[in-house]
Amino acid sequence: MGGLKQQAARERSAATWSLARRQHGVVARRQLTELGFSRHAIAHRVEIGRLHRVGPAVYAVGLPDLTRRGRWMAAVLSCGAGALLTHNSAAALWGFGKEWGRGIEVATRGSSPRSRPGVRVHRRPSLRPGSVAERDRIPVTTPVQTVIDLATQYGRSSLERMISEADQLGLFTPPSLRAALPEHAGEPGVAFLRATLDRRTFRLTRSELERAFLPIAAAVRLPVPLTKQMVNGFEVDFYWPDLRFVVETDGLTYHRTPAQQAEDRRRDQAHTAAGLTNLRFTHEQVRYEPDYVRRILAETARRLGVCAS
Repeated sequence: MGGLKQQAARERSAATWSLARRQHGVVARRQLTELGFSRHAIAHRVEIGRLHRVGPAVYAVGLPDLTRRGRWMAAVLSCGAGALLTHNSAAALWGFGKEWGRGIEVATRGSSPRSRPGVRVHRRPSLRPGSVAERDRIPVTTPVQTVIDLATQYGRSSLERMISEADQLGLFTPPSLRAALPEHAGEPGVAFLRATLDRRTFRLTRSELERAFLPIAAAVRLPVPLTKQMVNGFEVDFYWPDLRFVVETDGLTYHRTPAQQAEDRRRDQAHTAAGLTNLRFTHEQVRYEPDYVRRILAETARRLGVCAS
């Protein structure tokens, strides 16, 4: 009989270590109970140093020191079944954001205490199943849901940086993010995120671009440029042959394929090799930042011998 008990104890211990390895070194009391540990058995293992309390009803197995992911997992486990990382903690786990020392942020879809030591709890009873994912076995809001949540906390430039980094990490593209927004209609942050994406992917038609750009060029006393001209084997947007000066414009500043980027580099290299001065602006800059474009054009015009205003 004693041999059977010892065998069962060894099996429970092995199962605990296996679970802890999957969960970055931590287990919850409820999980230990499901493995067959009594309250007394748990207390005994805490006393002898096999378990170390790292949160409400959460224990580190073996050693008390946890990695960052271990701390994230401990925070999630402390908030009960169904809890997951959210907001800044979720962005940090995905790799496109940072935590700011305000505690690990956890969402719970059920009843949960308002706070835990070192944990900020967000009650999210209406969180959609499609907004839940796992990364490194840690429950977390999806990248799209995470960006939507953070859109209420950050200004445009910070939000753009996160979207760009998520794009570079292959988590989503700006077009796919924009396409996902209707599924989140009514959520805080969606309207601002949509406005940010619409602005950053803004592209003028050729006639609109000319109507917006030509007055800026005229304001710094550049002569009227040629448009749609072939220069060094490429069709350029604006060309001043007497000044040997080319201006190119780009749309979709967030997401350009490697082939498009390579094409832009070839254009710029061809113009530089031919001795041309070449500037590249985005459509967004022409439309929304005309003062910046005017300043750069004025400095360039002076260098080219144009008496700019």
